[in-house]
Amino acid sequence: MVKVEDAVIARLEIGGNRFEVLVDPLAVQQIKDGKSVDLRDKLALEQVFKDAKKGDKVSEEFLEKTFRTHDLLAVAKEIIQRGEVQVTTEQRHQLQAAKQRQIVQTIARNAMNPQTGAPHPPARIEAAMAEAKFHVDPFRPVDAQVQDLLVKLRPLLPIRLDVVRVRIRLPAQHYPHVIGELKGLGRLLEEQWGSDGAWSGLLEIPAGVQTELYEKLNARTRGAAETALVK
Repeated sequence: MVKVEDAVIARLEIGGNRFEVLVDPLAVQQIKDGKSVDLRDKLALEQVFKDAKKGDKVSEEFLEKTFRTHDLLAVAKEIIQRGEVQVTTEQRHQLQAAKQRQIVQTIARNAMNPQTGAPHPPARIEAAMAEAKFHVDPFRPVDAQVQDLLVKLRPLLPIRLDVVRVRIRLPAQHYPHVIGELKGLGRLLEEQWGSDGAWSGLLEIPAGVQTELYEKLNARTRGAAETALVK
């Protein structure tokens, strides 16, 4: 369970009445991003408040009347999803930094330089973000901010969200140790076995995953894997 001093206040007003919960700020980010979060150990106190700072509690009867349930986790989730979040300056900076890392990682994984066909390193994306003076909202979904950021980055970087297709050939002995990771990186479009027992397949991956794919193949097969980018 998150400590009270580390929690943030999620607040929702309905019909002039205020409902507040003390919750882990990272859990708030995940819920705002549309992710499934088990709030069982994410609430600092198992209670809905009229005023969390004063400790004024909302009765189960009033929760039932307002939310049609007095289930704490269901009510807390609705408060977080629909409400606003009260954070300190320090908490906001920490949450912005965490959200910025997510945004950069998403772009680095899914975008490419259309001039070279290679992904942009995270450091290059971060530098361009700073140059573009992009404001990161700690509670706005990553995907929405990625789209806004790409508009600002295009005058500064040749960049495009894209997927690539890579033809891969593996000697038979390496197939069992590699296939799971390949499917985890992208979408296997086709596969076949050769007369010599070798496996070959066509893998579609986000453009920014190319380097990770090649590094994993080299490490797992000690250089025995063959790859070719399919145009």
